[in-house]
Amino acid sequence: MAGRRRREPGESTAERTARERQRHQLQVGAYRFSPARGTRRSATVTPAPLRYWQYDPARPWLVVTVLAVVVAWLGTAAWVGGPSTVAGEAPVAVLAGLAVLVLSTTRLTVSDAGVSSDVAGLLGASSRHVLGTSQVLEVRRGTPPADWPEAARRGGRWPGRTPVVVRHLSDDGTTERAFTTRVRDPEAFAAALGRPLG
Repeated sequence: MAGRRRREPGESTAERTARERQRHQLQVGAYRFSPARGTRRSATVTPAPLRYWQYDPARPWLVVTVLAVVVAWLGTAAWVGGPSTVAGEAPVAVLAGLAVLVLSTTRLTVSDAGVSSDVAGLLGASSRHVLGTSQVLEVRRGTPPADWPEAARRGGRWPGRTPVVVRHLSDDGTTERAFTTRVRDPEAFAAALGRPLG
């Protein structure tokens, strides 16, 4: 049930967090990077549907870096071999740049046990960061209030996305932390995490 924070008897916060992380990775790992295509062929058990997922494009700094590298690549080709070399190198340089951007796409995913940002280029090996649903304290639309901890940023800007901030506990449950992201549907995102949107 959404919002229910189940805790095993005698289980510490760190143990519960580790259990939720493992459950999240098992559920998310059973799906392809595009969950709309269904589960992986290697999945032995049909997992529960993901509660929420969306793609986030590459960060602006990475887009600028890729463009600069492609321009430098083609500039070097022009300097060394002239215009005919540029014509031969252009398709390779552009395709390499596009591949980097595609493989840098992330997927924000909420499962029954947690939330994570998975990177396409890692082929679903492991989540960069998994936050257990029991760690989530509050979800709000907009920017974090002044009395909240400094928020880490996840995901990039995308037209039609609304900024939200999530206040949560650290893995050991001793300190409060926060992160901001931009989501397609703030109410659905908050509901998937088991917290009403503040």
